[in-house]
Parts: sequence; structure tokens; C-alpha cells
Amino acid sequence: MRIAINGFGRIGRTILRQVLTGPERSIEIVRINDIASLEMCAYLFQYDSTFGPYPGQVDTQDGALVIDGRAIPFSQDGDLHAVDLAGVDVLLDCTGIARSTDVARRGLAAGAGSVLISGPSPAAEVTIVTGANEGMLGAAKVVSNASCTTNALAPLAKAIHAIAGIARGHMTTIHCYTNSQPMVDAPRGDFARSRGGAQSMVPTTSSATHLVDVVLPELKGRISGSAVRVPVASVSAVDLVVQLERPMGEDVFTAALRRAAAESGGVLGWIEGPLVSTDLRARPESLVIAAPELRMVEGQVRVFGWYDNEWGFSARMLDVAARMAAR
Repeated sequence: MRIAINGFGRIGRTILRQVLTGPERSIEIVRINDIASLEMCAYLFQYDSTFGPYPGQVDTQDGALVIDGRAIPFSQDGDLHAVDLAGVDVLLDCTGIARSTDVARRGLAAGAGSVLISGPSPAAEVTIVTGANEGMLGAAKVVSNASCTTNALAPLAKAIHAIAGIARGHMTTIHCYTNSQPMVDAPRGDFARSRGGAQSMVPTTSSATHLVDVVLPELKGRISGSAVRVPVASVSAVDLVVQLERPMGEDVFTAALRRAAAESGGVLGWIEGPLVSTDLRARPESLVIAAPELRMVEGQVRVFGWYDNEWGFSARMLDVAARMAAR
């Protein structure tokens, strides 16, 4: 599979790290495009505050990012109009700006076979979450990989609904701060999110509520959601409380959920020990269910799980890209 990365920020760089250091996926990175300088992009790839230094050699030479001796062509085009993407199977658009149809489809105009957007986008033909609705991919050329929280929540909700049915529920994501927040108090459109992200817990909204309705229409209107941004740099959590349609014993439910995680193909993980968020850094699953946190009271169940919102989401980007390229 030949892929190009447009937007070499947190997700773009994490995707490249996974391609270079993870399991063999038969992937060739044929181009990186970003408006930042090549030297800056090379530096931020080599020295990462979350995942640590890249374990190999990183250089720049003749307009290319050179990693472990392999040169990846690099360009700095704001809208891809001058970038040749002929022969690219999937363009991974990680810019965060592909929200209009004309922007989302620029990769196609540049020659890519299809475009996968690393976030929610109203311009996408379909939104795909691995472990929830990947069968709906079809022949779509512009696809959204939803959000990191949707990738964590939707497979869990689907598994619970298959086990015992979800009558109603509420999800809270306890989410690390992101680049959309200021580090110190500064004006933003949302008053609470104008406060320093590294200083306070910030209640806010989550797009996952709407997106779960999109990818799991059978649960439309049944799960509400909210978020609390917390002062940690990586790894977030989903705290889901649902009322079951078919109440069952906690032991029976736990065994069924553990079995669903084992059969998820690496989308859902399972841990038994008393782990904390830093222990889950760089886990590739969309969500890792914490068994000690599971609670049940009279048909109401609480499930808690961790997710590395950068590493796990990037792994799903590569999974969906592989499905798109294989059509």
C-alpha cells in the first residue's frame, strides 16, 4: 500500500512512527506534505515529548525527510495543488481542516486513489470506525476515521449491545489536553476551554455522542456524552454507564465482555491489574477495558477503559487505509 501524509502534526507523525517501528504492514510512505519547514518537521519527529526520541537516525537532504537512510519526499503546499500524488493509494489527511468538500477532495485532484481524514468531517462520504461499522465502507473515496473517542466508545457500545442490549446510557471521556486548548488562559470560542489546559480540569463537549449515532444507527439517541479535559499529556479514558435491556449477572456479563474483547481483532483490549494512565501509553487498541473498574447494580453497568488517543487512533487510521486500498 502506497500512502501519503498531508499534515505532519501529532497524528501524522504518530502514523509514521507506527509504520517504521510497528508490525510489518507492507506500507510505503511516498510523500509527506506540511506547511512547516522540513527541518522543523524532522526535529519534531525525532524528539517527541510523549513517545520519546525516535530510536533510529533522522536527517534531511535534498528536500526529503531521511529516516534510517530512506528518503521520503517532502513538500510544503497549503492546498496540494502542486503536489503530485499519482500512484498514491490513500492520502491520509491529518491537517484537521478537511471539513469542506473542496478541501477534502484535493487529494483526489492531485492523483490519490482515495482520502482518509483523521477526524470528523461533514465532507466525508462515510464515517468508519473499525470494530463498529467497517462493513459500510463500500466504494467511498473520501472517508472520515471519526474521532479518537468515537473509536474508543463505538466498539465498546456495539459489544455491550450485542451481549445484553443498551436501553440508554451516558459516556464521560476523561481526556488529556490537546492543541485546541491554550496552555495558559487565552480567549477561545468556548469560555471553559479558554482556560489553561495544563492547570485545570475543564468540562466540555464530546463529538463522540453524535458520531456514535452515525456509525451505530441502531443506538441513535440512546447514549449521551460529555468530556472533561484533564492536565495530562497523553492517554484518555471512557467511563460508560448504561442500562441493559436484558439484565444478567455481573459474572456472566464480565465473561461475555472479556470474550468480545478477545475476539475483536485488537480493537478492544483487557487488563486485570491496577494500572494508571501512563501504563497505557502507546497501546494500539482503540480501548483497553479495565476489568477492576467494572460495576453492576440492578441492570445498570459501568464500564471503564483507557485509550491512547494518539497511538490507538493512528493504528485505526492504518487499518482503515488498508481496507480502502484493498478494494
